[in-house]
Amino acid sequence: MRKLTIAGFALATALTAGCATTEQAAIDEANATASSAEQTANNALNTANSAASSARTAQQTAEEALAAARAAQKAADEANERAKRMLERASQK
Repeated sequence: MRKLTIAGFALATALTAGCATTEQAAIDEANATASSAEQTANNALNTANSAASSARTAQQTAEEALAAARAAQKAADEANERAKRMLERASQK
């Protein structure tokens, strides 16, 4: 009977150790997955920040181009007005 009890304890200890090893492996795998997910999230954030920076640069460039186009339009309008006045004066002579 004593040998049976000792064998039972030995079996219970072996099963517990096996479960602990399995649980540790699961914990290690979960930690690795979480670490990978965190790295992926960091990469996504860096990509988003880079895209936002590029978008701000593009917007600034577009605003500068629009300002230049408005200045060119204003200069063209003024040149057309001068040409119109010159034609009116020439036709009066």
